[in-house]
Parts: sequence; structure tokens; C-alpha cells
Amino acid sequence: MNFKSALQKFFIFCLLLLAEQTVIGQGLVEADTVATVTQKPIEEEKVHSPKRATLYSAILPGLGQAYNKKYWKIPFVYIGFGTIGYFIDWNNDYYQLTKRAYIHLRDDDPETTDYLKLRGIEYYDLENATDKANLETALSKRQEYYRRNRDFLIISMVAFYGLNIIDASVDAHLFNFDVSDDLSLNWQPSMLHFQNDLVYCINLTFNF
Repeated sequence: MNFKSALQKFFIFCLLLLAEQTVIGQGLVEADTVATVTQKPIEEEKVHSPKRATLYSAILPGLGQAYNKKYWKIPFVYIGFGTIGYFIDWNNDYYQLTKRAYIHLRDDDPETTDYLKLRGIEYYDLENATDKANLETALSKRQEYYRRNRDFLIISMVAFYGLNIIDASVDAHLFNFDVSDDLSLNWQPSMLHFQNDLVYCINLTFNF
């Protein structure tokens, strides 16, 4: 075997060896790719549901705000309900008291004297017909005043309940809204061409 023939055989052997290594390498890459895809499935994006936030707040005020992760709003929700509820109860107590006092004052029954529990009753002489008539008129107006306040506050309670639901729904719609922290106003001098003349001006750039 001469040198030229031996060199050709060696060259062919190297090509075959290189081709085999390339095929093996491609197989490993494909196997790794399949394994990676198998091990890391694509996760589905979680969608924040405005319908769910609305339903939660309708069932329990403040629960929709918790779902929206606006925890700081929950105390204000219950402070609002507590305040309105307190004044509903306060006005209703005085309405019931003045209503009973008005009835007791007119029934001429000595056993029914709730009108004596009223503040300022000592300024009225109930033996005097004029004072008694004035007290009846005052009680009629006061019970109407407390009844009207109580009813208005009940309506306010319902409105506040609706506002709690609307707030949760709006926050849920804006939950994924991208708000950039880069809020800046930059200015720099510049020149513009206007009717073949150079005009000096200021260029304002507002980033949001």
C-alpha cells in the first residue's frame, strides 16, 4: 500500500467519524429539547375576573376589595357601614320616643307618661292648654324630623353598599392596567424652521 492510498483511507475514516459525532450530537440536542418541553409545560395566564370581584362584594362587603388586593380599603368599608348604621339606630330611637310621647300626651292616660322623658320638658307647663298644644306641635314635627333622617340614612346605606360593589368592579377592571412609574417632564431649547426663518423655542417631553 503506497502512501497516497493510505492517506485517502485515513481521510475517509475521519469524515465518517465526524459524521457519526454530528448525528449523535443532534440526537442529544433533540432529546434535551423534548425533555425541556416535557418538564416545563406552558402555564396558562391567570385572568383577574371583574365578575368575581363584583360577586364577592355583593355577598360580603370588602371581600371584593380583598380579591383585588386592595386591603387598605376594607377598614373604610366597614367604618362607613358602622357610621351609617349608628346614626340610623340613633334617629330611630328618638323617632320612637317622640312618637310614643306624642301618643301619651294626647291620650290623657296618667299611666302613660313617656313625654316626661324628653329633654326640655320642664320648660312646658302641661296644665296650661297653650303650652300643651305647643308641645304637641313640637313633638309632631320632631318625630317627622327623626323619621325622615332615619329613612334617608337607610337609603344612604343601600347606596354605600352599591358603591362598595362598584369600587370592587372598577378596581378589578383596572387590575392588569399597566401604569408606568416613569412620570417626568423634560424640556430643552430647540430651533424650528418657520417661513424660511429660524425660530427659537422650547421642546417639552412628557413621559407617562
